[in-house]
Parts: sequence; structure tokens; C-alpha cells
Amino acid sequence: MRIFFWVILTAMLAVYGVMLFWSLPQLSNLSGGVAMFDLSPGGYTFEQAHTILDALGYEGRDFYLQVQHRLDTAYPALLALVLILSFWRLYPRFWAIGFSLLAMLAAGFDYLENAAVAVMLRAGPESLSEAMVAVASRWTVLKSTAVSVAMIVLVVGLALAGWRKWQGRG
Repeated sequence: MRIFFWVILTAMLAVYGVMLFWSLPQLSNLSGGVAMFDLSPGGYTFEQAHTILDALGYEGRDFYLQVQHRLDTAYPALLALVLILSFWRLYPRFWAIGFSLLAMLAAGFDYLENAAVAVMLRAGPESLSEAMVAVASRWTVLKSTAVSVAMIVLVVGLALAGWRKWQGRG
């Protein structure tokens, strides 16, 4: 199980690294530095979404759909799996089950966000509607909140495990 964890963690970090150091900077270049939907944890307004789509242009919207979303298809599942495996190692069964559900919920919100953003990318700035933006923005906020809570739970679990290990040596 340890080897499986490290393989999944490595795959997750590799995909994240490709997004962080290549695809997201590429989108930023194509848009003239406008922040993308995935990087707006508080959501976005119709005007902000319109600005992003307009700034991306056809080439940027195509790159978002063909490259960024493909990478972001693997990432949520890998992150959820890393979190779930970590929660089961760090917490008693009852808590691990609940926190694992949180990780799966976060991944689900991420996939729903990707689907809603894809609708906006295909529509382009000309056909964008307030309803499209409201749906996508809601999924973005829910994803960001769930991931943030899951990461806090992970950090607390790691701190508690470190504390127990340190106490055992004393």
C-alpha cells in the first residue's frame, strides 16, 4: 500500500507541476495575464467571465479545452486518492470515512466546475449568459471550499501524527 501511495502522490504532483509550470502560464500568456477560472476561489461575475473569455481568444479557449481540461481530468481524482489514503493513515476509521467523503466531494465539485467552464469556453464571450457564469462560479466556490477544508484536515492530521511521534520519544 505504501508503494501505491507514493506512485499516486508522484503522479498527482507531476500533473500539478505540468499545470502550474506550463499549462496555466501558457493560458496566462494567451490571455495577457488575466487570471483563469480555476484560479478564482471566490468565484467570478459575468463581467469577469466575459473578460477571461474575450482575453483568451479562440486559441486560448481551445488550449483551455484541449490541454488544461485534460490535465484537470486526472488531477482531481489523483488528489482525492492521495487525500483518502492519507486520511486512512492519519485518522481513526470513523473520521477517515467522513474526511474521505469530503475528498470525493471536492473532486466531484472540480469535475462539475470543469464541465461548466467548458460550456462557457465553447460559448465564447459572444454567447455567454449570466446563468452559465452563475453555475460555473458556484462549482468553483464549492470546489475551492471543499479542497481547502480537506487540506486543513490533512495538515491537522499530519501535525497530530508528528506530535504523537514526538511525544513517544520523550
